[in-house]
Amino acid sequence: MEINLEVPQGHLFIHSVTAEGIRIKDTFYLQPLILSTRQLISDWSVTSFRDIKDETLQVIFNLQPEVVLIGCGQTQVFLPPATQGLFLSRGIGLEVMTTGAACRTFNLLAAEGRDVVAALLPE
Repeated sequence: MEINLEVPQGHLFIHSVTAEGIRIKDTFYLQPLILSTRQLISDWSVTSFRDIKDETLQVIFNLQPEVVLIGCGQTQVFLPPATQGLFLSRGIGLEVMTTGAACRTFNLLAAEGRDVVAALLPE
């Protein structure tokens, strides 16, 4: 699905989400990644939703976002309460949703100038 959105110049944003992957600029990513409006981390050490825990989230916490969106693939699942508490204790908002929804939400929040980070697992 092509995502069309007017985004301030100089910001990273998601162009599309398809079976080919998540397109950012002219590159398709099939592996899990972390995206802020200023930085792309394409070597996130997570291979599935079960790998999301304190040590794999540290790279996200280092970015000090206002809100984090976790795209968990085609089916929405929820993080364990202890893992959710890691965000709460740092004052970071957390939303877990399908990857397509997380991509659309990331673009909207980025266009609003919010300090948002998306941690995305491929569909």
